[in-house]
Order: sequence, then C-alpha cells, then structure tokens
Amino acid sequence: MRIVAAEDADMEDAQAIYAHHVLHGTGTFEEIPPSLEDFSGRFAAIRDAGWAFVVAKDDFHVLGFGYYAQFRARSAYRFCAEDSVYVRDTVRGQGVGKAIVAALLEHATDKGFTQMLAVIGDSDNVGSIGVHASLGFVPVGTMRKVGYKFDRWLDVVTMQKALG
Repeated sequence: MRIVAAEDADMEDAQAIYAHHVLHGTGTFEEIPPSLEDFSGRFAAIRDAGWAFVVAKDDFHVLGFGYYAQFRARSAYRFCAEDSVYVRDTVRGQGVGKAIVAALLEHATDKGFTQMLAVIGDSDNVGSIGVHASLGFVPVGTMRKVGYKFDRWLDVVTMQKALG
C-alpha cells in the first residue's frame, strides 16, 4: 500500500467508496451519495486551496481516501484543519485509515496548521475514534443526537490534536 496525492483518475474509486459509506454507514451524515461530478468538484476545491487530498492504493485500486480542509471558512480558523477519511469496506481494520490520517497530519503541519480536528459521525464509530486516538487525538466533546439517519439519532464526537 502507498499513500499518494489524489489525481482526477482516482475520483471514480473514491466516489464509490464514499457512496458506500453514505448508503450504509453513519460516519457521514449525507444520505444521498454525491454524483461523480459533484465529488470531483469537492476534490478540486480542496486541491486548489492547497490542502491535501490523498489516496491509499495497492496495485489494483484505491483502498481509501482522506483529505483535510480549514475547519471553517472564517479567517480566524486559518490555523485549524478538519480531517475526513473513508476506507473501502473490504480493508477496514488493516491500517489503511491510520496511514491516511498520518499523511494528512504531516501535510497539515507542513502547511502551518496548528490544530487538527476530527468530527466523527456516530459515537459508536469505534474504528474512526480508535484510529484518531492512536495518532494522539483526544476527545474534546460529544454533541448528542444532532443527526438522524437510518431511523435513529446519532451523536457527533469531536477529537483534537495539536500539530507542530
């Protein structure tokens, strides 16, 4: 497995991975998968801003992807980033997500960010919470019952890591 900067050619695989999470998971609160065109536009916006969008690849396809962006658009947030990571269902628990987040942390630090947030959908998302904790993120809060998906209320867990 290698972690590399995403390219336009990776977007079909990345969009398919994300669509699976939208339709079957609670790590994202989107309920309708974005089209390939819309997803590619999101990728272009992240790339054009100078932030990282990376993919984990083997010899055959994309295993997962992740990116970070400034936490919020207002200028006072310019040193705080938020990460997102999604892994192909067939390779969960094999270190793909952790490798992606580690690459994002390095890139964000190099770009001058001083904090990274993980805003994790569903307090039962032990995989994402565990990956982030293993890389030094600490829980800083839980928003209770702020999302509603698959006929149930979902929490959002926020974790934070100081960079640099």
